[in-house]
Amino acid sequence: MAPKASHKDKWPQGRAKAKPLIDPDGMFTGMVVLLVANGVQSRRLEIWKQKLVQLGATVEDYLSKKVNYIFAMNPEALLKQLDRQRLESFKGRVLLYQWVEESLRLGEKVSEDSYRIDINSGGDDRNKSQSAKDSEEPSPLKKVRHIPEDVEGFKADSKGDSADSPRNSDSLDYSLSPGRTSPKPFSSPNTDLSLEYNPPDLNRNITEIFGKLINVYRALGDDRRSFSYYKAIPVIEKLPFKIESAEQVKGLPGIGKSLQDHIQEIVTTGKLSKLEHFETDEKVRAITLFGEIWGVGPATALKLYEKGYRTLDDLKNEDSLTNSQKIGLKYFEDIRTRIPRNEVQEMEGLLQKTGEEILPGVLILCGGSYRRGKASCGDMDIVVTHPDGKSHKGFLSQFVKRLKDMKFLREDLVFTTHSEQGTDSGVDTYFGLCTYPGQELRHRIDLKVYPRDIYAFGLIAWTGNDVLNRRLRLLAESKGFRLDDTGLFPATQSSGGKRGTRATASLKLQTEKEVFDFLGFPWLEPHERNL
Repeated sequence: MAPKASHKDKWPQGRAKAKPLIDPDGMFTGMVVLLVANGVQSRRLEIWKQKLVQLGATVEDYLSKKVNYIFAMNPEALLKQLDRQRLESFKGRVLLYQWVEESLRLGEKVSEDSYRIDINSGGDDRNKSQSAKDSEEPSPLKKVRHIPEDVEGFKADSKGDSADSPRNSDSLDYSLSPGRTSPKPFSSPNTDLSLEYNPPDLNRNITEIFGKLINVYRALGDDRRSFSYYKAIPVIEKLPFKIESAEQVKGLPGIGKSLQDHIQEIVTTGKLSKLEHFETDEKVRAITLFGEIWGVGPATALKLYEKGYRTLDDLKNEDSLTNSQKIGLKYFEDIRTRIPRNEVQEMEGLLQKTGEEILPGVLILCGGSYRRGKASCGDMDIVVTHPDGKSHKGFLSQFVKRLKDMKFLREDLVFTTHSEQGTDSGVDTYFGLCTYPGQELRHRIDLKVYPRDIYAFGLIAWTGNDVLNRRLRLLAESKGFRLDDTGLFPATQSSGGKRGTRATASLKLQTEKEVFDFLGFPWLEPHERNL
C-alpha cells in the first residue's frame, strides 16, 4: 500500500539501501512504535517499518517507556512475543497492522476504534478484533457486477460481483458482531440460514442520492468514484441517528472530505447539485439508462448514445445488440425489481429439492445478499457442489433441463460447462432468468457448480459482499497470492521482478474459515459480511 502522492514524491527513488528522507510533518509524527514480528513476513515488516519512519514515527526494538503504540497481526502473535502482565500495564494503544496499511493507503490516519487488539480475547479469538472492517479497499476478488460485453472473456477473476455490487447499492455492515462462532467443516445447505440484516437506515435522504450516483459513475466507466459511494452507503445506513450536519460523520470510514461536503449539502438543501447536473445532462442520462441493461457496459452504452438513441424504446430495433442484451432490454423492469426474502427462500428450497432428485447429496446454497441476511435481493446467486468431489460433473446440464421443464428457468443468458472436460478449473456456469412459481415476473439467477476442492472459494466470492471480496483479494496479494473464486494461487514473478500471472495450482483449503484463517482475516458469519 502507498500513501498519497504528496508523501511519496518526497521519498527517494534510488538504491534500496539509501537512507530514506523523513517527513517531519508526516502523519505518524509523535508515534513511538514497537512492531511485533511474530506472524509477519520479514519483508512485510521491513516495509511497514520504513513507511512509519518516513512519515515521522520512531520505531523501538523493545517495549521501552517511550513506546505509545504496539502493532501486531493478532492477539495470539502479540502474546507470544510480549508478556501479558506488561501489556496489561501498558498505557498506549495496541493495534492491528491493518491500521498502518489503511492509513498509508488513504494518506491519513484512520480511526483506531476498529483495529484495537483485546488481549483478553485470547490467542485463538481474533474475531473480536474488527481489524480491517472499516478499511477501504482497491482491488476486487470479483469485479463490480457487470457482465462483460464479450462473454467469452468472462474469466475467473473478472466476474461480475453477483454477491452484490454498486449497481444494487445494497447496504453494508459497519461493525462486527460479538459472539461469532466458526462454521461447521462442511454443513448441509439447509442449515446455512443467515440471520437477517436490518440496519437502522435513518438517512435514506442521503443513501438514495448516493445510490443514484453509483449508477451514474458506473455507466460512465468511472468505477473508482462509483465504488467510493458504494462504500459510504453502509456506513451511513448503519448510523443510529439522523444526520443533521457533516460534522457528525467526520472520521467515519469511507467518508472523506468530498463526501462530507455532499452530505452537508443534502442535509441543508434536501438535494445534491452534482446529481441534478447529471440528471439534466442528456448524454449522462441516456448512458446511465442504457448501462442498466443486463450485459451492456459503458462502451456499448456510449455507442448507442452516439447512434442517436435516447430511450429504451429507441433500442427495440437495434440490430447490434446481442441476444443476451435483447433479453436484458425486454425484461428491463422485471430485472430491476427486487425479490422479497421469503420468495428467495422458497425458490432456494425448490432448487434444493429438485437437485436432490437428480443427484442425491448435492449441496445447493443461495449466496449473495440472501445469504448475508438482506430483506430483499437483486438476483439469486446459487452455488453448487457435491461432497464426493466427482458427482458434480455433468450435473448442471441435467439441472437446467429439469428446471426448464418445470418452467422455472425461462430465458438463457450464459451457459458454459467445463467440469467434464476439466477446463476453466472445472466450473460450470449458467446465467439466466427465472420466475417464482405462479408468476411471470422475471428474476435474474446465476448457477455456479464448483468441484468440492475449490467450493470454499466460490462460496466466499458469490456470497460477497464486494467490499469484503476486495479486501480479501488485497490481503492475498500482500502475502504473494492471487485470489479468485476458483482458488488461492501463489503469484509468479515476471522476468522484470514484477508480479506476473498466478500459478496453476491452488492451495487446498476446504472451508471458508480456512481461507479466512490463512489470510489472517477475522472470521465473519455470512450476515456479518455486509461490510
